[in-house]
Amino acid sequence: MPNYTLKINGESKEVEAVEDMPLLWVIRDLLKMKGTKFGCGQSFCGACTVHLDGNAVRSCSLPISAVGTGEITTIEGLSENGDHPVQKAWVEHIVPQCGYCQSGQIMNAAALLNSNASPSEEEIEQAMAGNLCRCGTYNRIKDAIVTASKSL
Repeated sequence: MPNYTLKINGESKEVEAVEDMPLLWVIRDLLKMKGTKFGCGQSFCGACTVHLDGNAVRSCSLPISAVGTGEITTIEGLSENGDHPVQKAWVEHIVPQCGYCQSGQIMNAAALLNSNASPSEEEIEQAMAGNLCRCGTYNRIKDAIVTASKSL
């Protein structure tokens, strides 16, 4: 099995994994970081969203061999104290219900705001369309992103 050195949340981590192992399972099973969730396993729901070089990616379908030298950020690495503007806005707008999709939603929203600090409602809806919420808190998610964009 090949060895990989991953730069994850600012630290280098060595893992041994088959080259087609999804990054999600590397994060959860090999590195024991449980914030990134498994939802559908086919990149449809967005629960597994992490950042790769600042871009939102679905870790359930990204093989470890495709990461290369990219920098990975998980929900654990977004902010040491949970004080990223998106996280603070999530609390302010009482976004989470069951909470299962929230790490993926937050990571996708943070990537959106990294690339567009002042998105329109349409741009927010378009960017977040790939993240599903079974509880239906889409209006609160949109409101939280608008609030977070004002704090950047």
